[in-house]
Amino acid sequence: MGCGSCGTTTGKPGGCKSNGTCGTSGCNKLNVYDWLSDVALPDDYKPFNIIEIRFKGSRKEFFRNTADLELYTGDPVILDSDSGYDLGHVSVSGELVRLQLKKRGITENSDQIKNIQRKASERDIEKYLEAKFREAKVLERARTLALELRLEMKLSDIEIQGDNRKVIFFYTAENRVDFRELIRKYADEFKLRIEMRQIGYRQEAARLGGIGSCGRELCCSTWLTDFKMVNTSAARYQNLSINMLKLSGQCGKLKCCLNFELDTYMDALEEFPKAKTVRLDTTSGTAIMLKTDILKRLAWFAYDDRPNWICLPLDTVNAYLKMNERGEKAPELIPIVVEEKTNAMVNSSTSATIDLAGDDITRMDHKQRGNNSRSNNNFRARGNNNQDNRNNNNRQQGRPSDRPANTNAKPVNSAERPHQGDRPNNNRNNGGPSNIKKGPSGPPPSIKPN
Repeated sequence: MGCGSCGTTTGKPGGCKSNGTCGTSGCNKLNVYDWLSDVALPDDYKPFNIIEIRFKGSRKEFFRNTADLELYTGDPVILDSDSGYDLGHVSVSGELVRLQLKKRGITENSDQIKNIQRKASERDIEKYLEAKFREAKVLERARTLALELRLEMKLSDIEIQGDNRKVIFFYTAENRVDFRELIRKYADEFKLRIEMRQIGYRQEAARLGGIGSCGRELCCSTWLTDFKMVNTSAARYQNLSINMLKLSGQCGKLKCCLNFELDTYMDALEEFPKAKTVRLDTTSGTAIMLKTDILKRLAWFAYDDRPNWICLPLDTVNAYLKMNERGEKAPELIPIVVEEKTNAMVNSSTSATIDLAGDDITRMDHKQRGNNSRSNNNFRARGNNNQDNRNNNNRQQGRPSDRPANTNAKPVNSAERPHQGDRPNNNRNNGGPSNIKKGPSGPPPSIKPN
């Protein structure tokens, strides 16, 4: 086994050079940084015999190392299971597992912790890879059977046990689903022991993985293990527009990252006025607060009779509000200049662009107007040609045209027309003869006057 990120072999002493974690998550999902790996332990210390094992996706469980095997991060091991055995990879070992058990709420003497049998051999790994190769076909067939029974559920992922005896179906559903008929069909179809396991939408996204709108891998599939409740109030406190398309993640729920900076915004909002509508009574009139920048501690005001917005620092706003509380009017609001350096850079880049482009920035307008006039002329010409073609078709098919027909006209004999080949005439009537030929060039011949 080797790491696709740092290129190290995890089976040798020392394991992964990144202590079980890589910057690109090449070793595995939900990496655990073993920050105790370089700490020297006493000579008479007995290592902690519980190991954290990683399976497909983000599933992790704990197993007891009763045989005192020398295991490193990434080693494949054979594990006890309810039926047969399973294969997993070592995620973390040592004293750090004690903290992981405490985080999960599992005691060291729990009966749920099974044993590790041995290290996986080449034959075990080949059988494990065969099971993983089979999962795609089994999942496709399982979805087809679920659709035939019209069950309101979604099969998101499956996991076949390492000995090819058991399969776990991970699904999501809004309501309770009756699986009795479905499990019977699965058992007859796949010849495996069936286990149905319901997961949430966030757990589904963690198992499948993907790239978020930020351009990085999903947090739930790389490091986030506990899913806290996310409310729309978290977006309101951060002055984000309530657009569910932008605030929702791949799981369809609100993004977990809305909670990451919420405490910072909540602390910053303590200094802002608590009223919903903030008004400042000044010598020039009443100004209403329209917008705030929480982290920059800025607020924008506008008078009722003036369209311009005035930017003020938060300290100035609080000082004016205290003046209003004492019955005093604040002075006329004077806007401050925000980000002068950025504006200067924008102006300099704009002027540089104009200099490189030329003296007259409206030089393309004449060409654009010329192109538009040519386009309009072409459109008129196409319209006139279409009108002429319609008139010719109406004359051939005996339909009235827009122009009056000459009553003294006589039809031209088709035999007198010059021969142009056997190309069919597209303008003839569907029910007419098929031997009428078109002239040498131009539209079909019209009726000649006497």
